Amino acid sequence: MQTLIIPRMAQAISSAAGIPAAFAEAGVSYTPVACVNWPESFPYKPSMEFAAAHTGDALLLHYRVEEQSVRAVARQDMDNVWEDSCAEFFCMPAADGIYYNVECNCTGKLLVAAGKGRKERQPAPQGILQSIDRWASLGTAPFDVRQKATRWELALRLPVGTFFLHQIESFCGLEAKGNVYKCGDRLPVPHFISWNPISTVSPDFHRPEFFAQMVFA
Repeated sequence: MQTLIIPRMAQAISSAAGIPAAFAEAGVSYTPVACVNWPESFPYKPSMEFAAAHTGDALLLHYRVEEQSVRAVARQDMDNVWEDSCAEFFCMPAADGIYYNVECNCTGKLLVAAGKGRKERQPAPQGILQSIDRWASLGTAPFDVRQKATRWELALRLPVGTFFLHQIESFCGLEAKGNVYKCGDRLPVPHFISWNPISTVSPDFHRPEFFAQMVFA
């Protein structure tokens, strides 16, 4: 298992649109998402890397993706974003077994929920979703499948309140566990890749036993 060190940014970042440039200026490193866990059924591996940092009061994420086709049918938050070209950040911020799934398609439509397992998810309140700023290089308008090679980027600014079942005052010094994924259940070539490997018979991202360490500096 790999460990992700999430550095603290020296300056405040108020919008997701400013994250890519801020990361470039600060030299924040990118990590590949390259584990093909079910090669016999789903061998396709799009190119994906992500970077994470924080400002104490917010977690900052930036995804860079290149894939052979893209899809963004979800029209609003909490739609089936995992069926689109989707990047996902799962995080367990405490030792109580509760983890958060932050799933976002390539046009910035979000699904956020929390709980101890796949069948025990509690959807994030609307106010939480509205507090998460997003930037998507492909824009925000929905579209059906585009069968051509496409590069896209996505940035998210997640306030501490995103983790709504916990009382997190600051990300500084937090030790968490989690994983990062790329999927596209209803793309012409479905795929399910991860940052850290998953050992299950079939695709299943809701497996905290395969989460890796995430250390907030």
